[in-house]
Amino acid sequence: MSAEATNPGAHSRRRGIPRIDLRRLGRAALLGPASRHRLPDAMAHVADAHRAHHPDADLAVLRKAYVLAESSHRGQFRKSGEPYITHPLAVTLILAELGAETTTLTASLLHDTVEDTDVTLEQVGAEFGAEVRYLVDGVTKLEKVDYGAAAEPETFRKMLVATGNDVRVMSIKLADRLHNMRTLGVMRPEKQVRIAKVTRDVLIPLAERLGVQALKTELEDLVFAILHPDDYAYTRALIADNATAGDALAAISEDVRRVLREAGIAAEVLVRPRHFVSVHRSRLKRGELRGTDFGRLLVLVGEDADCYAVLGELHTCFTPVISEFKDFIAAPKFNLYQSLHTAVAGPDGAVAEVLIRTHRMHKVAEAGVVALGNPYAHSVGPPYGTQPEPAAVAGRDGAAEPQDGERADPTRPGWLSRLLEWQRSAPDPDTFWTTLRADLAQDREITVFRAEGGMLGLPAGATCVDAAYAQYGQAAHACLGARVNGRLATLSTVLSDGDTVQLLLAHDGATGPSPEWLEHARTPAARIAIEGWLAAHPDPAGPPDDAPRAPLTAPAERAGASDVVVDPPGATVRLAGCCTPEAPDPVTGFAVRGGVVTVHREACPAVARMRALGRVPVGVGWSRVPGCRVTLRAESFGRPRLLAELTDAIATAGAAIVSATVEPPSEQRVRHTYTLELPGADGLPGLMRAMREVPGVYDVSRA
Repeated sequence: MSAEATNPGAHSRRRGIPRIDLRRLGRAALLGPASRHRLPDAMAHVADAHRAHHPDADLAVLRKAYVLAESSHRGQFRKSGEPYITHPLAVTLILAELGAETTTLTASLLHDTVEDTDVTLEQVGAEFGAEVRYLVDGVTKLEKVDYGAAAEPETFRKMLVATGNDVRVMSIKLADRLHNMRTLGVMRPEKQVRIAKVTRDVLIPLAERLGVQALKTELEDLVFAILHPDDYAYTRALIADNATAGDALAAISEDVRRVLREAGIAAEVLVRPRHFVSVHRSRLKRGELRGTDFGRLLVLVGEDADCYAVLGELHTCFTPVISEFKDFIAAPKFNLYQSLHTAVAGPDGAVAEVLIRTHRMHKVAEAGVVALGNPYAHSVGPPYGTQPEPAAVAGRDGAAEPQDGERADPTRPGWLSRLLEWQRSAPDPDTFWTTLRADLAQDREITVFRAEGGMLGLPAGATCVDAAYAQYGQAAHACLGARVNGRLATLSTVLSDGDTVQLLLAHDGATGPSPEWLEHARTPAARIAIEGWLAAHPDPAGPPDDAPRAPLTAPAERAGASDVVVDPPGATVRLAGCCTPEAPDPVTGFAVRGGVVTVHREACPAVARMRALGRVPVGVGWSRVPGCRVTLRAESFGRPRLLAELTDAIATAGAAIVSATVEPPSEQRVRHTYTLELPGADGLPGLMRAMREVPGVYDVSRA
């Protein structure tokens, strides 16, 4: 994108990556192509870096793209005074150093042509194909003339939707922002701060999620210098004052090399200095820093098994700090990162952190999705020229994707699928922008397993509410509770990595979320869905699940063939809840609406009131069937109509309710106690089974 000038962050360049010479590029760009059959001088850096990763790459298309970009941007200058072509060249060099394939580099050379010149997308497509056109379109900003203040959030929405179909879009955007941040110095301070905040809140988290650590760490340092100049200056001075700190790590690295050499393990041992933000965080965490705190040891090996062999030797020959051990090979991070992390203490007590990985893991750790090359080379590919449907669950090869919250395609990880899903429910640009920042601020993911198979990827701190909406979408409105690792749990339960979750749903359409759910929702998808339901149902069907309720006495409704004999025969009978009559109590009855006869004890105060009103009693009495009396306790999650469905199930099973009590709910759980009359004891198992089948009931037992 259109970039600005000089460099506040030269300090943050990673070792081993040469700084592009803008003056040389400027001169070369002004001179134009030198020959029809070779790359222009300005492309020499790019060609060398690209061939280092792809020795057989055809550079003809890059020459063609450079010629179009240079001629289109000719006469345009950056605020630093350099020819504008130096910007797409620098962006392309960044990607070439990370190992991006030719198509990505072609699009990066052209990424500003449609936005800033007269070149059209149709021209790009005609000259370079639909793939390049799609990538260029994905990173092209929307016009402020058309979108006003919403241009920036809507541009990011467009870019993320395009990234959902081709992650190379975001790779180009990240490299573009990195070069802009490197050359931000001539901008007004307030504009520097605005751009740095967007970079911090959106681009850096995206770089982390896509695993592009090489870009993420430099972006962090550049943002740190702008937003926290005092802390940055202190950290810079601290590093300068400890210029010899690497000697301590170098000494330990020699010991490590010797140990591995004697064990016959071929390995490369490197000292990696920490970047500025990492040193700053270590200082805040540990206080005074020692020499070994200014860097880490990196051990590179050939095979996965060698990683564990190295770990065994280090833990045998050095004193390990067990609390620092993490295995990201057996359980990779959600951004493709794999490594073994450990820490060992040297003879003098100095602790050195050690990263152990293969060369392939190291490439992915540095470049993330860029290291995948062209991830779509062996598939049908995205529908270039059209925006992808974010909710689609079909893979690129036409095979159905597993709908378990995580996609098999590593270029479309679960967090991106969830982001694309909820953004469709946030049409307002301000809501989208605020929610996006909040979503990306959750910088760690967990994986939970579904009891019926499959898994869900969720941000750290997610609850059962988030799991419900991640698995069921809008159907999660009917969620009553959950079992976590086999134990009953409330919807507010915070999940941990590796938990097994079984979500319990009601089967009636009247159930919906309560406002309290919003306090437990961490994911945007859950919050947006709950807020939408609450807005559409301003008058809840019943009290919230967590609201206290008074103890209830449930009336019983029975047919004429029961323990009660009524005149006239066949009338529907209800045992009054106010006095809970049972055989052989003296009883009387009164007809109420619908032809139902309510049966009371003779001593019930309601009988006197009914007679005072002139109501005529109905003849009722107890049948001579002996029956079987039992008290059952039902444990359930609170929800509307639960009591009605339970009593209906009891009546359908042929049992009469002598008395029923519902205790006030505790943590969304409700206990029902019923005293029942059955025709015989042989009907008890079927009755208990019928009660357990009522949605929301998770246990029925004899009291």
